[in-house]
Formats: sequence, structure tokens, C-alpha cells
Amino acid sequence: MPVFLIAGVAVAVWLIARWGLEAIQHTDRLNGLEWRIHVNGIRGKSTVTRIIAGMLREAGYGTIGKSTGTAAAVIRNDGIDEPIVRRGPATILEQIEIVKKWVTEDIDALVIECMALRPEYQHTSETQIVKSNIGVLTNVREDHQDVMGHTLKEIAVSLMSTCPLNGTLITAEQDPAILRVIEREAKKRNTEVIVADPESVTDEDIARFDYIAFKDNVAIGLVLARLLDIPRDVAMKGMVEAAPDPGVLRMKELGILGKHVTWANLFAVNDRESMMVAFAKLREFVTADTTIVGILNNRSDRELRAIQFADVAVRDLAFDRLVTFGAFEGLVTDRLVENGYRLDHILNLGDNTSPSVEAIVEKMIGNMPTEHVLVVGFVNIHTHQAEVMLEYFEHEAQPWNDAARSDTDA
Repeated sequence: MPVFLIAGVAVAVWLIARWGLEAIQHTDRLNGLEWRIHVNGIRGKSTVTRIIAGMLREAGYGTIGKSTGTAAAVIRNDGIDEPIVRRGPATILEQIEIVKKWVTEDIDALVIECMALRPEYQHTSETQIVKSNIGVLTNVREDHQDVMGHTLKEIAVSLMSTCPLNGTLITAEQDPAILRVIEREAKKRNTEVIVADPESVTDEDIARFDYIAFKDNVAIGLVLARLLDIPRDVAMKGMVEAAPDPGVLRMKELGILGKHVTWANLFAVNDRESMMVAFAKLREFVTADTTIVGILNNRSDRELRAIQFADVAVRDLAFDRLVTFGAFEGLVTDRLVENGYRLDHILNLGDNTSPSVEAIVEKMIGNMPTEHVLVVGFVNIHTHQAEVMLEYFEHEAQPWNDAARSDTDA
């Protein structure tokens, strides 16, 4: 046999042996955990991952969390985020490295957010990498239809790819038709489904969070607390104190160009139902002296989403002005007008014109007819205009109380 063939066979044997050893070691690490919790769904995955991890830490479990979210991070056992630095595109193999590096002998629980979109990768992530004994499916919404399916039922089947075998699945999904799909898929895996009731979460519970929290997410945590015999007060304390994802809904009250501006960062919200729920929460900030400005923030690789939200913005929501950031400004403007929205109430401030920050602020805020302007950004996180405005709102704009005090002093 030629020497190069012998060498090739030897390398192949060595690689197979190495992969086999690493698989055994990975399984051993997982088996050393009391709880392996795989969090999937369309909305709220990152928040649920973080509040569950916080709850388990508060209850005395050594816990590692891993959130993809707005910024991928490991949530250490002390509750501190450790940012994940990637040298290339994200892959589900990252989950193996997380287990290898962070699951040590003092860790009892792993709470890991599903980072896969394609059903086959979700399935591999569950059956070969996480091997959860508790699964979470936050909800089923219309998103990622290019890979998950065009209907809610098809998306539900895709998301159930991370359902554990012989375990428990917790969901806050309330649609009876979708719940039947979830229960059917769980039955194939001999897994029990528990539906979290958002009514089990009080307004007082929600008021404890320093960001705008949703009852569905907290209800999932409370179901898990009951399963693990964690007292409710301990569970709530851990969830409230858990550091939130950077993309959670927070409100900022700012003084800009002599106006009182309420800024609502909903860029991470990119499905119709979640946007409607979030927008309903914003209504409490609206008075007769408020102009509501919506920013349609469109990425160049999300044309279908741009069209969908041009429909949602008019048919399901109520904005006094609409601003386009990013790509597809002509397409989105035409769609808005087709839906009956006034052309003279649309401001194109995205890639077509690439205006300065000062120009955006003047047109989007300074030119509004009322003293109070509620600015709502949604659809996507990353475009150039969104990023510069986030920087402006965070570091350059003056807090409203300071601006109002300065006006009074003057």
C-alpha cells in the first residue's frame, strides 16, 4: 500500500477516535448536570433564558446561561455576562464549546438559548448537543418563514425540533390550534407539555422589573419554579435581578430641540403580534399633545419583512408619522401609500439619502407639530441609521428632566 494512503488512513482513524472521545466527554459533562434547559421560540427567548438562569442562581443552583439575543453572551454563575467573540459565522458547534468551557463540577444547571433557525439544525442542537430534560417554547409567531414554514402550524413543528425526549416542555403559547400541534409533537417524544398562564403573573410582579417585561415570559419562569419546588418569592427575586438582554424594551425620556421625547427601542421586535402587544403598552405614554413617530428600520437582506411591516404599520398600528431607515425605502413607501397612508406623512431618512444625525433629528423630532413626541423604532436592529440614532439617544441627547430644568432656569 502506498505510504500516502497509509498516512491518510491513519489520520482518518485518529480523527474518528478524537471525535468519539470528545463526544463521550461532552455527554459526560451533560450527564453531570441536574437540569439541561433548551429555550426556543420566536419572541422572548433571550429574556426567558436570562430570567430562568437568574431564578436558578437565586435558588442555589450553580447555573450557566447562554444567550444569543442582541449580543451573544455566556451568563456566568455569578450573573455577569461574558461576551462571546466569534472569529467567523455563528454555528451550533458553538454550543459544544460553551459546555466544554463553562460546565464544571460546581455547575448544576445549563440554560441555553437555541441559536439555530433551520429545523434540521435545531434537531441536531437538541439531540446531539444539549440533550435537554426541560424544554421551553416561548411562543409561535410569523417570522423566519423562509426556513421554518409559511404557516403558524408549520413554524410550530419546526420549533418543536428542540422538544426534549422523555422530558417536560413549558410553553406560554395560548392559541388552541397551535397548542394542539405542540402537544402532538411532544407526544411523539413522550414529553409532557405544561402551558404557562400569564394571568398567574400580577401587575405588581411586572412592576418590579426595571424594563418593560411581559407576563408570558415571567409565567414560564414561575411554572419552572413550581416544577423544581422553588418558592415563588425566591423565583421572582432571581428573575427580577437577572441582567436583561440589551434588546429589551426600555423607555428613555429625553429633551431634544425643545421637545419632550419618549424613545422606545423596539428594534428587536420583528413579528406582527409582538409588535402589537408592545405598542399597546406604549399607549399609556400618549396624550392629546403627542405625535407618534414610527421608524421602519429595514435591513437589505430582509425584503419580505420590510413589506410585511409596511402592512403592519398601517393596518394594525396607529402612527402619526412614519420614517424609513435602511433599505427598500421606495418599495416600503409605495406599500404604505397603497395601504392608505398619507405620502406627506412619510419621511425617507435611510440609505437613499443617508442624512446626518442632525438632519434626522430635525425632521423626525424638531418638525413635529406637538411638544411631546413618542418615537418607536422597530422591525430590525442593525442599519446604519439605527445605530447612529441609538448612539445619539444614549450618549448625546439630554435627559428630559435636565432639559426641562434648564428651560425653567433660563
